[in-house]
Amino acid sequence: MQRRTLLLAGAAAAALATWATVARADVPGVIVAARPSVLPIGRFDALASPRFGFRGTAFVVGDGRHLVSNHHVVGDAGDALAQWVVQRPLPDGGQEWRRVEVVSRDREHDLVLLRLQDGDPLPPLAVADDAVLREGLAVLLMGFPIGGILGFQPVTHRGMVSSIAPIALPAANARQLRDQALATLRRGSFDIAQLDATAYPGNSGGPVLDAATGQVVAVVNMVLVRGSREAALSAPSGISYAIPGRWVRALVDGAR
Repeated sequence: MQRRTLLLAGAAAAALATWATVARADVPGVIVAARPSVLPIGRFDALASPRFGFRGTAFVVGDGRHLVSNHHVVGDAGDALAQWVVQRPLPDGGQEWRRVEVVSRDREHDLVLLRLQDGDPLPPLAVADDAVLREGLAVLLMGFPIGGILGFQPVTHRGMVSSIAPIALPAANARQLRDQALATLRRGSFDIAQLDATAYPGNSGGPVLDAATGQVVAVVNMVLVRGSREAALSAPSGISYAIPGRWVRALVDGAR
């Protein structure tokens, strides 16, 4: 029995070591494949300096002509949608601005669907099935955490899904419960992913990728969650959160 236990333990350790090696080897490939699909989004003004006003991160989905970001990144602008652009690097080291328009909004889950107004499609990211997002999943966060200070090159952080829990929790007393958290509780709470990788304001709207496959499992979001789940805290916890990919699929499917 002892020999069998040792053999099983040895086999499990070998399998774990092999998985870890494969996972490490896959990450660079996942990053290279995903980079063309993750773009900075903001306002473009040819007379301003700088001309591009960075607001957050967006990523390409579906047919290559649609992008997803956080709703709070774009807001409710209605009469100047053509001024919203995503910036795309070119092979020669230059860059181009692609105009986008708002197609659909999901304010409850703080998501927005955008469409390219011109040009060729861009490479889309696949959105994973619900079952893929689970606690312990190794993930990559890709976005623009420091904006354009050092140039608009996607930055990737690695971590895992630490927890999947309701977005809004009842506070100890009414004074600790903000209006946004109260509204969320009334509508019915939904689950969000807590991550052990640090996300910054510029990461808002960026994809959370399965580190093994590169599929989108969630969307980085700090504003919506801190106004609901962390409403009872006197100071922000610094924990990173993300909206599950199921709401991305619902948004894209609803626009078809």
